[in-house]
Amino acid sequence: MSTATIHHVMVSMPVGGEEAARRFYGELLEFQEIEKPGNLRKRGGVWFVTGNLQLHLGVDPAFQPAQKAHVAFQVNGLDQMRGRLSRSGCETWDDEPLPGYRRFYVNDPFGNRMELIEPE
Repeated sequence: MSTATIHHVMVSMPVGGEEAARRFYGELLEFQEIEKPGNLRKRGGVWFVTGNLQLHLGVDPAFQPAQKAHVAFQVNGLDQMRGRLSRSGCETWDDEPLPGYRRFYVNDPFGNRMELIEPE
């Protein structure tokens, strides 16, 4: 068996959350929006790419935010990212140290927990 890699991660969002997703993931986190295939557009949602990872935000009519499960995005410029998020009104918080990394958490506009991490 060959080594598996992650192609994309899907995170749920409520109906009508596309513009909030674009602001948070596109503007604040600086992910690039990519076009969804035509046959999937009717489902709603929005897709992004960052580095070699795609992030798909999918509409869930029975949406409940992921408050424990989360995606950890490794970034460059963690302090600048935190400052940008804080200035935009996003609350960030720390957790226990993780050897070799600096990190913090932030909720996306829908209450899904996200971790931002940078090697020391």
